[in-house]
Amino acid sequence: MRSRSKARDTNPELDITSFMNLMVILIPFLLLNAVFTQVAVLQVAMPNDGSGAAPEVKKPLVLEVMVYKDRFLVADRQTGPMKTIPVDAKGEHDFKALNEYLREVKTQYPTVTDASILLEQNTVYNKLIQTMDAVRIINSQVNGKPTKYALFPDVSIGDAPEESGGAK
Repeated sequence: MRSRSKARDTNPELDITSFMNLMVILIPFLLLNAVFTQVAVLQVAMPNDGSGAAPEVKKPLVLEVMVYKDRFLVADRQTGPMKTIPVDAKGEHDFKALNEYLREVKTQYPTVTDASILLEQNTVYNKLIQTMDAVRIINSQVNGKPTKYALFPDVSIGDAPEESGGAK
């Protein structure tokens, strides 16, 4: 019986060499990847309904870009529709035409920086992102290098009004 108790009393050493090798490789790998991983955050606000407590000075332009299945509708909230941009021949939204028209609007109203993107129900997320890019940024070439300029960088998101009487 004594031989069994001696076997139980001995404490085997724990071999953690393989675990240490794993940590030596894993920690620098994770630290290097953490440097290259960046998260971009875009501040977006809900559209203001104009019922604030303080009276606001009338803005020169309250830009709204409405995204429908068959078109973009660019409008000024104060005066009404400005332009309708239909889908292209393939049945897809024409983001380039939207961006070009908004460049024209920006030349008329250079101090305006905010725009509301109003989406129809069940709009695909990718269309929202592409519309935001078309509204926020001008992509151009300067000395052969691609350059980005702000167009209407302060973007709000909301629901588009229901279509009345079909497409314009």
